[in-house]
Amino acid sequence: MDGTENTRNIGSAYHMGQPSHDATITEVGRGTPCGEWMRRYWHPVSLSSRVKDLPLKIRILGEDLVLFRDKKGKVGLVHPRCVHRGTELYYGRVEEGGIRCCYHGWLFDTEGRCTDMPCEPNNGEGYRQNVRQPWYPVEEKYGLVFAYMGPPEKKPILPLWSNLEEVGPGEKLIARNGSIGAGGDATIDIVPCNWLQDWENVMDPFHLPILHTAFSGVQFVPEFGVMPTVAWDYDPDGGMKYTAHRDLEDGRKVDRVTYVHFPHVRIVPSTELAAGQAAGIGWVVPVDDTHFTLFAAQKVPNDFKPVRRERIPGKTWVEMSEEEHQRFPGDWEAQVSQGAITYHSDEHLAASDRGIRMLRKLMKEQIEIVEKGGDPQGVTFDPAKAVHQVKSGNFFLK
Repeated sequence: MDGTENTRNIGSAYHMGQPSHDATITEVGRGTPCGEWMRRYWHPVSLSSRVKDLPLKIRILGEDLVLFRDKKGKVGLVHPRCVHRGTELYYGRVEEGGIRCCYHGWLFDTEGRCTDMPCEPNNGEGYRQNVRQPWYPVEEKYGLVFAYMGPPEKKPILPLWSNLEEVGPGEKLIARNGSIGAGGDATIDIVPCNWLQDWENVMDPFHLPILHTAFSGVQFVPEFGVMPTVAWDYDPDGGMKYTAHRDLEDGRKVDRVTYVHFPHVRIVPSTELAAGQAAGIGWVVPVDDTHFTLFAAQKVPNDFKPVRRERIPGKTWVEMSEEEHQRFPGDWEAQVSQGAITYHSDEHLAASDRGIRMLRKLMKEQIEIVEKGGDPQGVTFDPAKAVHQVKSGNFFLK
């Protein structure tokens, strides 16, 4: 075999090794490095409006849970199996004092305390006080229910966001959950791939001129077709940002500033290139290692009405044919097609991927801090420091 034949064989798929993913920054189950880091923060788990008179099944960070609202209006999040005999509390009845198991009627309040054992002598007095249904703390804010799933002694203050705290006259807040922000459809809540494939995408401004403009046609605005000059920086608040500068064809100059905050917050400015501060906050919440969902809260005008989101003229994402998905892909196709968890071993990161490298490096540093018993960036135990100042936006330069 001559040298020419050897050259032809370079890169043959036959010689590919066994691919693998980076478990440290992708796997979110209890006891995993990323999972324990994640559990040091608050996570949105439901829209407040969905928590009514029937319990809800919730899956987050690989844990199956039951969410309910008692008749007094207080929300509880508990382990699904009743501690008595294991019947699912999903089939329980919500009452004024909590949730009652359908099997033998044990009643648990929103913090898991057993307050009624109707089949036991003296209502279980003396025994009932020693029974506790495993539970997690929850708080409601911005139309969302947030849960803290970490060590009780490390529970931080629920973070607040300046752009959502400052709701002016003629404005209101709306909350939503689903896959629209991942390129999907309002009818689909769960995205079938690892959460990081979406979250780190926020630090990749170069897919905008390609995927969302040149390749699939203008999915947002034509201005995103201008190749930007980009600078990435870490943020002491916990996370990082990029500033993408564009000199537009009409003579305008704009800096598009986009942030991610730990553990999975994304603050993306208006995709219509509206000037000013970002109006909303998004959360890329891991359901488990191979699924995620998106939550968002946003300021809108009081007369705001949801519009039908069409990916191509006349069709939403879910209405498109397979051929149309091939011809006009978006974030869903680009990210979900990477696999349930992308093979990091097969990646070839280039200069334009600097933000991806920086974000993964910072994540690993924070995960290591937690492993050593420290507190990661972005958590605070001081109520006076609960509000995060939002600095994302589209800023036009004179």
